[in-house]
Parts: sequence; C-alpha cells; structure tokens
Amino acid sequence: MNASTSLGPHRELARRAGGGIEVVLYWRPADNTTSIEVWESASDERLAFVVPGVHALDAFYHPFAHLPTAVGGSSPARRAGARS
Repeated sequence: MNASTSLGPHRELARRAGGGIEVVLYWRPADNTTSIEVWESASDERLAFVVPGVHALDAFYHPFAHLPTAVGGSSPARRAGARS
C-alpha cells in the first residue's frame, strides 16, 4: 500500500531516512488531511495512515507511536494520554 493510491493526491512536506526505514509526511489539499508513509527497505513493506494535523510533525518523527489501532483508531499511547 502507498499513500498515493490509498489516500489520494498529496504533496510531500518532509522526508527522512535512517536505519533501513524511510518516513514521509504528506498533506492532501483536497480535504486538508495529513498522512504518514513508512517504508522498510529490508522487507519492502509500506505502511500509510492518516494522522491529525496537530500531531503530524510528532508522527513524522515517531510514526510507530501514532499507528492506528483496530479499536478506537488511535495508538495505545494516545488513548492512555502518554503523549500530548
């Protein structure tokens, strides 16, 4: 899965890579949503998810803390209030 097909047309705002993982922050002007795409080079796996704009920069630097869950749609850390 990648952000361009699953989340619609978007603009790249930031990109970083290290330790075999690449993280990209996107903004979609059609509905003013932000999203994160994570690519792991060793497995060639991609993960893309929408993140609230207020948390976009934090999600860019800590994408795994912002992964949606099957229950409730936010990370366990968000639901527990561990991150603000």
